[in-house]
Amino acid sequence: MDLIKLISMDLDGTLLDTGRRIPEKNRIAIQKAEAMGIEILISTGSPYGLMPHDELEGLNISYAITANGSAIYEYKTGRCIYEESIETDTILPILRFLLTKDMHIDMFIQGKAYCPAYTRSIVDRLDVPGARKTYILNKRVWLKDTLSFIKENDLSVQKITMNFYPDETGRLVDRAEVKQRLESDAALKVVSGGWGNLEITKNGVNKGRALRKFCELRHIPIEDTVAIGDSLNDLDIIQTAGIGVAMGNAMDEVKASADRVTLSNDECGVAEMISELLPR
Repeated sequence: MDLIKLISMDLDGTLLDTGRRIPEKNRIAIQKAEAMGIEILISTGSPYGLMPHDELEGLNISYAITANGSAIYEYKTGRCIYEESIETDTILPILRFLLTKDMHIDMFIQGKAYCPAYTRSIVDRLDVPGARKTYILNKRVWLKDTLSFIKENDLSVQKITMNFYPDETGRLVDRAEVKQRLESDAALKVVSGGWGNLEITKNGVNKGRALRKFCELRHIPIEDTVAIGDSLNDLDIIQTAGIGVAMGNAMDEVKASADRVTLSNDECGVAEMISELLPR
């Protein structure tokens, strides 16, 4: 790598701390990179509409890879420039199965997040940080009839996230059965974004593929890119970028696949890595 032209970073567990805030050290480091002409790209499992736009205020972010690579948005305008979603006819039978299980379900559609209304009561039982629960409860559209909403509006789905709660033994209820069913479907890509969840997108879709697509559109050599992340949904982009960086809080599999490992998200690992990579 002669010169870094683009730095891509995940949000939860990476750029954001446990309280879903951007530490000031991270903000200053990103602004320094921007001043040097480096393009800043967000790469998140979230839909465009649920990105923490208030927190990202003041950063010159160009584009955002969202929903695990299912869509790329022009950050400031919200214009979608690329999308690969699960088609209506494919997702309906999958949802019929999922809706019989005792778990929380998130559906990302056209940059927004929708949840079956009955799963709202499950959120408090999830073994996730409090900030995550608040984010789910306050930032979703809750649907009374999920299947009718999808079918009648002929909607494709960018991503579905399933969050499971533990029983008295610590086992995540219904997770094993759901994982087996989803992994048997050739139409789907199945990963985990943390906290034992499961996330599905259209097969072949991932953050790494979206980064390649973006770099083609912007004429940026892939070897001149850096990608920073922490979860299994970051694995492909970490392996694709010129330099792949795992956070200190990353899963072991992610660390093993990365070129470098930095500090945790609560220790400003993003700032630490940017400082190491930029010329002094």
